[in-house]
Amino acid sequence: MNVQIQTVHFDADSKLIEHVNAKIDKLKTFHDKIIGADVYLKLDNMSHQVRDKVAEIKVYVPGHSYFVKHQSKNFEESFNTAFDSLVSQVKRQKERHMVHS
Repeated sequence: MNVQIQTVHFDADSKLIEHVNAKIDKLKTFHDKIIGADVYLKLDNMSHQVRDKVAEIKVYVPGHSYFVKHQSKNFEESFNTAFDSLVSQVKRQKERHMVHS
């Protein structure tokens, strides 16, 4: 699986990158045909004092892609919430596919 992690308006520390990679690697347990994943970690509201941390995840499987986005006050929370939502989407799609097969 090809994983691309991009940070926008900041440089991520190695701990955050390792956290993202470890979680993305777990996706294989929910879907065995994942081609790749793009993760975007962004600082939003640059003009204001409060900066929201946004995590976007796009996962590619043959014939389909999944996209989730979440923002909160820290990257771990944003990424974890987006990841949980992504897992739900993958499971739901897989169940639908099994019913229709």
